[in-house]
Amino acid sequence: MEAVRRLPRLYLITDGSASSGEAFLEKIEAALRGGVRIIQLREKSLSARELLEAAKGVRELTAAFGARLLINDRVDIAMLSGADGVHLTSKSYSASFARALLGKEGVVGVSTHSVIEAKAAEKDGADFITFGPVFHTPSKAGYGEPLGVAELKKAVRALSIPVYGLGGINMKNAGQVLKAGANAAVISAIMGSPDIEAGARELLKESGPDTE
Repeated sequence: MEAVRRLPRLYLITDGSASSGEAFLEKIEAALRGGVRIIQLREKSLSARELLEAAKGVRELTAAFGARLLINDRVDIAMLSGADGVHLTSKSYSASFARALLGKEGVVGVSTHSVIEAKAAEKDGADFITFGPVFHTPSKAGYGEPLGVAELKKAVRALSIPVYGLGGINMKNAGQVLKAGANAAVISAIMGSPDIEAGARELLKESGPDTE
């Protein structure tokens, strides 16, 4: 069995605002200045051409800060932009298919919404999973009621790969996620902050030091 890949404790997912161009890149740069070291570009409204251009812009920034970039659900865009890997949805192709294209160095994450899905993703070769929604959040309302911290803890105990709690995580409840043994994945807690750099720094303080 291969060694578990070490990943940063705080995982930033973009908020669908890449169409704003330079303003979006300024947000990303602020998050990186605040210490974020892994970002998922999740911009479902963009065309393939637009997504590739956005990915190239974010890749330049993450490279400058020594951070990783993952592309939501698009191995082709990840490869064309020089990103570090992909994050697959629960409805996507398998992690093993993505691995075959990206190679062993590529990072593959998978969204999961139950312990059963989480275990299946690990078996299929995912480097990490997101698990949620942990708390209530409008962006994840389609996945039903929040799973809660107790269920997150079950996922952490069942897996050997990193687990990122996702959904409604903010400064007030991030400690609960970390006490469950999980890492934290956030969107609006950073992207929606009036001071993105400061928001990232505060969440990183809560998350504790990275293991990289």
